[in-house]
Amino acid sequence: MKIQIKKQTPPQPQESNTVRIQVKKLHTNATLPTRGSAYAAGYDLYACLDEAVTVEAGATVKIGTGLSIAIPEGYFGAIFARSGLAAKEGLRPANCVGVADSDYRGEYIVALHNDSAITRTVTPGERIAQLVIMPFLPVVFEETDNLDETERGEGGFGSTGK
Repeated sequence: MKIQIKKQTPPQPQESNTVRIQVKKLHTNATLPTRGSAYAAGYDLYACLDEAVTVEAGATVKIGTGLSIAIPEGYFGAIFARSGLAAKEGLRPANCVGVADSDYRGEYIVALHNDSAITRTVTPGERIAQLVIMPFLPVVFEETDNLDETERGEGGFGSTGK
């Protein structure tokens, strides 16, 4: 008896699910965000520089992308570190995760912090961070004197394990 194994092709992203986002180039040498693969959640943001910039050990330098982005209402842009840049070069967004609100229309600027012990260089067109478009829920905070009880209760740091 011969068993035939059928290779399955992974599903491709659906065009109908795609959110269209307007991007304005503020400088001619700006690069539109790109994805490293079809399933990447983050879109790389690029340094829009005329010349290389050094980031001293322990210092923070603001690097412009040359882009203004119109995030749709109900979403925000989360700006995260690129894992390779952070792990190999010690460069990450100074605020760890940036939040770009849907009503912001200024240039996307990444404050890169150098966690390493040596000076690093950011070159024109280098990928410096990644942008993930995320939905959020608008909420109304209501003050109360009592909250519902849970098994965890008021257990804080380390209360559920290490």
